[in-house]
Amino acid sequence: MPDIDLVIFDCDGVLIDSEVISANMLIAELKGYGVEMDMTFVSRHFLGRSYPVVLKEVREQFGVQLPAQFETDYRRRLLEAFARDLKVMPGVSEVIGRLARPFALATSSSPERVAQSLRLTGLDVLFGPHVFTASMVPRGKPAPDLFLHVAATLGADPARCLVLEDSLNGVRAGLAAGMQVWRFTGGSHLTGLDLTPPPDARPHAQLARFDDFYALRPDLARAAAPVTR
Repeated sequence: MPDIDLVIFDCDGVLIDSEVISANMLIAELKGYGVEMDMTFVSRHFLGRSYPVVLKEVREQFGVQLPAQFETDYRRRLLEAFARDLKVMPGVSEVIGRLARPFALATSSSPERVAQSLRLTGLDVLFGPHVFTASMVPRGKPAPDLFLHVAATLGADPARCLVLEDSLNGVRAGLAAGMQVWRFTGGSHLTGLDLTPPPDARPHAQLARFDDFYALRPDLARAAAPVTR
């Protein structure tokens, strides 16, 4: 396996168990407009994409007219739900605490949503300024723009970057950027789904629990501090 100089984490569905909240809310709210979809459909088509892109596809695929306030109202209710129910993915803080490489966050979420998510979970302290959103690049996932922007900003060779993604679109983006890609499958939104990837979204590895992160790449861990007596 290639040496890694930078680890790039997706946020929703990887660092935080948020996708199950947002997907279920989207399914419920669109049902009121006659749009029927389930978690499998959302996982295949919408995960990893920005909310404006999702709504554009909903309008085009289902021929539905949504009110101008739909997005604003949805975002408000979603952030209220996050304040009640959002949780850090088990093992994330421990993995980041042991990383011996620089790391960053790259997300399709809006700057406001990711900022609130990180504050609610305490992850803002860990990532500091190394938070990148799709608003910074011309094209969101599955295009490679965001990951390439992160690598260029932090001075890393894309071929020596490791991406952790849960969505097929995120996996596609990482592969298109020429990076190593692991698909994280431990989020609640993927429970019970067929996780067989299509040919264009096959990750280099799959990770179901962060407890197994260093079993896959022990070289990325800091050496344990010596025990003193």
